[in-house]
Amino acid sequence: MARIAVIGANGTIGSAVVEEAAARGHEVTAVVRDPDRYRGGAASVERGDVLEPADVARVAAGRDVLVSAVGGGDGPGHLTLIEPAARSLVEGLRSLVGGAPRLVAVGGAGSLETAPGVRVWDTPGLPEPILQIMHAHGEALDYYRTVSDIRWTVLSPAAEIGPGERTGRYRTGLEQLLTDGEGRSWISVPDYAVALVDEIEQPEHIGERFTCCASGRA
Repeated sequence: MARIAVIGANGTIGSAVVEEAAARGHEVTAVVRDPDRYRGGAASVERGDVLEPADVARVAAGRDVLVSAVGGGDGPGHLTLIEPAARSLVEGLRSLVGGAPRLVAVGGAGSLETAPGVRVWDTPGLPEPILQIMHAHGEALDYYRTVSDIRWTVLSPAAEIGPGERTGRYRTGLEQLLTDGEGRSWISVPDYAVALVDEIEQPEHIGERFTCCASGRA
């Protein structure tokens, strides 16, 4: 059993990670800005702001893994939280005396390659707010790749991620966008959570980004 804190536990992906980890018997703490609004299944709830390194250190202390499910930013026309959150997470973890827990962060698909030298965010016609978020995830990943004193992992989803069934089946890769047997780059939120918790239980990607995709259309 691992002691896991999930920042952003009220979000779509964060809540799915909490549910998956708790179902496997892990001790899960939900970290949210307003604990009174939390209705998930975590064993405990703590107040925390991902942009405050002191909060990061407090909620991470005594845990084995800190999951950051910060993903969507503030919405169209606003600077996203993703890259500043990455810096705050690392700063907070670095402040812990006696060793920091492992960090597993939700990433984005925008920086994955669709062909040599071509990335998802190069696709013509993408809306500007989506591009903002894609590039923010890319900037956060670039920052993580400069970090060698914290055990970090970034999990990028397929190009499409959304509601669907939990099949427990998925494929993984590194820098290339994956597609299923029908040529679709897709994963359900529950199966993304399965992949993330599998990585917590059996670490294979410390210090790197990996990606996951459904093995068949959900």
